[in-house]
Amino acid sequence: MRKIAMITGATSGIGEASANIFAKNGYHLIITGRREERLQKLAEQLKVDYKIDVLPLVFDVRKLEEVKAAVEVLNDDWKQIDVLLNNAGLSIGLEPIQQGGFEDWETMIDTNVKGLLYVTRLISPLMVQRKSGHIINLGSIAGKETYANGNVYCATKHAVDSLNKAMRIDLLPHNIKVTAINPGAVETEFSIVRFKGDVEKAKNVYKGFEPLTATDIADTIYYVASLPPHVNINDLTIMPTAQASAVYWNKVS
Repeated sequence: MRKIAMITGATSGIGEASANIFAKNGYHLIITGRREERLQKLAEQLKVDYKIDVLPLVFDVRKLEEVKAAVEVLNDDWKQIDVLLNNAGLSIGLEPIQQGGFEDWETMIDTNVKGLLYVTRLISPLMVQRKSGHIINLGSIAGKETYANGNVYCATKHAVDSLNKAMRIDLLPHNIKVTAINPGAVETEFSIVRFKGDVEKAKNVYKGFEPLTATDIADTIYYVASLPPHVNINDLTIMPTAQASAVYWNKVS
């Protein structure tokens, strides 16, 4: 039986790792991202390595008209989406509220909250129509706790946590699964983006302990997607062994 997964933010990190594990397990893929060259390269690699069909869609989740235009190109076969992974998200800046950047705030809110909503609003009716599907939302430990200087990023991930619960309730009558995956420290491009390209500063975040990898999270995402039809993981928090919470660590100096 043909299975299809749609993954947003697939050009790097957890999104790219998830694309590989779903492809390895026989899923055909709709992969999305803003960086066309990376997206096309990943699509070709997945086709060659796993002999699957891949549809790359270049758009910015923050822009509703772009999301609408991308979904409109889906033919009847590609509309049969079994898994939607709302992975696109980011953090920019790490300043106290009184020093925060307005543009940084707008980007985080538009990507992490509105982008997730736009994609979900356009894909979930396809699942409702079929009475089948699974929406997986990438949250964060920042959606469970609030830490110093995390203000707006934490607020957006708390919104994802709440939206995940709301989706679970609203989609319950339609037999659609909904899951939140909430990672702690994962070494991807996350900190490079947060520190606006300062690679050295980003590396320092992961000094003294072994962080999670993108593959760790992708494995978890695939696990929850592969459970029997009667089993739904509502909410899962996954941390490095050396991290107990957003602020408690066991780091080796």
